[in-house]
Amino acid sequence: MNIIEKANKVYLGNFKPVTWFERALFFSWYCKIADCKYCYMSTQPNKNKEAVRSIASILAETIICKKLGWKIGFISSGHNAYSTEKLLLLMKNINKITGKKVWLNIGVLEEDELTLFSPYIEGVVGAIETINPKLHDELCPSKPVEPFTKMFEVSRKLGIKNAMTIITGLGETIKDFDLLKEFIEKYDIEKIHIYGLNPQKGTMFEDVKPPTAEYQSEWIARTRIAFPKIDIQAGIWDDKVENVSALLEAGANSISKFPAIRKFNSKEALRIEEESEKAGRVFDGSLVKLPKEEEFSKELEKIPNNLKREVDIKLIKYIKLMKKRKSKDK
Repeated sequence: MNIIEKANKVYLGNFKPVTWFERALFFSWYCKIADCKYCYMSTQPNKNKEAVRSIASILAETIICKKLGWKIGFISSGHNAYSTEKLLLLMKNINKITGKKVWLNIGVLEEDELTLFSPYIEGVVGAIETINPKLHDELCPSKPVEPFTKMFEVSRKLGIKNAMTIITGLGETIKDFDLLKEFIEKYDIEKIHIYGLNPQKGTMFEDVKPPTAEYQSEWIARTRIAFPKIDIQAGIWDDKVENVSALLEAGANSISKFPAIRKFNSKEALRIEEESEKAGRVFDGSLVKLPKEEEFSKELEKIPNNLKREVDIKLIKYIKLMKKRKSKDK
């Protein structure tokens, strides 16, 4: 039995043969740090604090996620993009719509912030990106790991779950897996997002080939075998949808990173569902079928009156975009 077969067997011994799409809700394109050498934000000369989305826009997207059966992987932004008060308001309203707590991925949070947010968050996500310490120091000079690990210790004390992200293809090797295993054990990581590098123009990785499906799959498979019950999310881009079955067979629970609204009902979206079936998984939710419009409208009842009209306008805009994609493909 090879490592992929073994990982798939471990997965099926701990989870139902189901998968789904998880969408990250980003609320800004501003980052106070903006010098991670693989990141698009590092190529932007103007770190504009105004490059943030409205709360209404995010809540409209939350309604889309709920009605399409997409889970919210986490809510995220560049570092220090929203004030504490605005973030708290956002989380309260997301909770009203979904009835679920959210994962929060916005950098390092202090104990008082974690305590304040705790009624609305399931867990915190540390953007570790690479587990190799020398590589991390080189690629993320202003984002050290230690503040995240201190946050993980506090969150654990408060009963808040811990998650992390890593990006394969940054220069690490599979030999670094032992470092990841040790990190997961030490900080009680219950969820991990394993992405593949998406080379960004203007960065040092512009001409670097992204990792193969086999390489990303091996990181997933080793993680699944070492931690049978951990929640693994595999990130794929719209030009890599053919990798979905391999990542699921390696033991991933779900798929993320795909631009599901912009690419709704596209050939790539359909391919994801086909690849899920190929891997022996039932796809929960849909990337190709829209429910009736009145189903979306019902969710507006949960929106505060001062936001309802703006959310409705944004929601209509999103639905129109998704229908346009559908009409174009037909």
